[in-house]
Amino acid sequence: MQCFVYKSLRMADTYVFLREAEGFDAMPAALAEQLGELAFVIEIELSAQRKLAREDVEVVMVNLEVQGYHLQFPPPPESTRAP
Repeated sequence: MQCFVYKSLRMADTYVFLREAEGFDAMPAALAEQLGELAFVIEIELSAQRKLAREDVEVVMVNLEVQGYHLQFPPPPESTRAP
């Protein structure tokens, strides 16, 4: 499955995976407004055998099929422990 990844210029470490290049109309208008301007990052081929750094590839592929996009939020902040 071909996938196009864009990053939000407004929200750090937030990425949108799209089923189609510049297929921004797949996202709800409120989400698109919240993310602000998006910059193209990479085009990749997804498959069940492919590993993604922070996402389950199967979940991404299902979201792309069902809704046309997948939203990747920043990782949760690491917990800091007091000495």
